[in-house]
Amino acid sequence: MKTTAYIGCRTTKERNARGLGLKVYDVNSATGNWTEKQLLSEFENPSYLCFDQNEDYLYCVHGDMTSVSAFKISNESGELSLINTIDTVGKNPVFLTVDKSNQFLYVACLQGGAVYTLRRRDDGGLSEPIHTAKLPGRFEGGVSHAHQCLWDQEMAYLFVPAQGRGIGYSEINVFEAQPDGALEHRYSHRTRELDEARHVAVHPNNRYVYGINEKDNSVVYYSFDSATGRLEPRQILSTLPEWYVGEGQASAVLIHSSGKYLITTNRIHDSLTVFAVDANTGYLKCLSNTSCMGKTPRFATFNPEGNQLIVANEDSDTLQFFQINSNSGELTFTGQTVRTESPVCVIFRRFGSK
Repeated sequence: MKTTAYIGCRTTKERNARGLGLKVYDVNSATGNWTEKQLLSEFENPSYLCFDQNEDYLYCVHGDMTSVSAFKISNESGELSLINTIDTVGKNPVFLTVDKSNQFLYVACLQGGAVYTLRRRDDGGLSEPIHTAKLPGRFEGGVSHAHQCLWDQEMAYLFVPAQGRGIGYSEINVFEAQPDGALEHRYSHRTRELDEARHVAVHPNNRYVYGINEKDNSVVYYSFDSATGRLEPRQILSTLPEWYVGEGQASAVLIHSSGKYLITTNRIHDSLTVFAVDANTGYLKCLSNTSCMGKTPRFATFNPEGNQLIVANEDSDTLQFFQINSNSGELTFTGQTVRTESPVCVIFRRFGSK
């Protein structure tokens, strides 16, 4: 079995980016070596990536633009070939995901203040948007800025954290997916006004949801009722050390597949914070805060084996690798670094696993 990694890198001067585009790497799981095998340099800001349910196709947003691209994945090499690009979604698409039926692609657009539904074609390409779920703002013409669209574990509800940015609301919206691809609003939880909700992570048991707030550097534990789609806030903790009084920008939040540990990344402070998750109650306890070994850890993910955390440090042009102690949650820097310009997303496909 072989593993291929796909890395989205920011490319534009407006982002002070140095990235060259969308990259494809062969990953040797035995040695840890990453070998670049393909660069698609013609695509601007491929800033978030996802697969379809069968991992035959890859989709990417073009951050700060209004477009989304579809690619076919070669089963032999793992390399990508463009199918089509749709240029009619809202301003600044930032996140995308495919539904359980594999029929629809949902795209969260920040400045667009909405989640768009695109139908997937038989060849893996994308149609024009067929539905739009708008996030109203504080006044006519204002919007709440959608920053993510993430499924619950049953893929029935879509969580859409949104930021106010002066004209909208900092909130977590819950939508229920319909058979025709439309999203029906079920619930909204507004955070403290200036928190600026960014992302959520869903526990494997589907009863605990954790939201990260960008501006006040906090993580909130919510209990989730999958019968109604309601969230109930239970706990809020800082993602930064108690001795640190400087600025910060919380970014990623993710849960280990074991459900035992939750990890956040902290920009400006350039650190990673590990929390223990109480299996019975969902409450968090801070275990550690450690350097991300770089600058601006915008994104993090686990390797396919689940024993390493990979951190994309956007402004130091590196991926850094940390071993995870399954018994304690301790992160240990492995010393491994993959150098790639302005990385902001990494996803893996394992070939031979079907």
